[in-house]
Amino acid sequence: MTDRRGVVAKRAEDLLPGVPYVRGWNRARRSAGTLADQLVLLGLDSDFPGLMADVNVSGDGLVQLGTVRPEAAELAQLITIGLEAELRDTRAEPPMPTRWEAPAA
Repeated sequence: MTDRRGVVAKRAEDLLPGVPYVRGWNRARRSAGTLADQLVLLGLDSDFPGLMADVNVSGDGLVQLGTVRPEAAELAQLITIGLEAELRDTRAEPPMPTRWEAPAA
């Protein structure tokens, strides 16, 4: 389980005041539901019987896949590769200018 900075964070077992656990878990629940719907459409829902939402100690939502068969693990690797490629494409876009230059007279 990793947080948005890519640092491993433990599951939230003891809750601390001021940490947005419910918000993180709710986002994970929506994401897990979306993934579950897509897996049903692909006929792969039985490969992920332990799919569920969770939250880590920082309040970041997590989607746990649970115990999966080796074939499903290969699918998870493909998903990860696709997400990494998508992030690289997003980061490769040039930044928008923050200041407008007056035209030369």
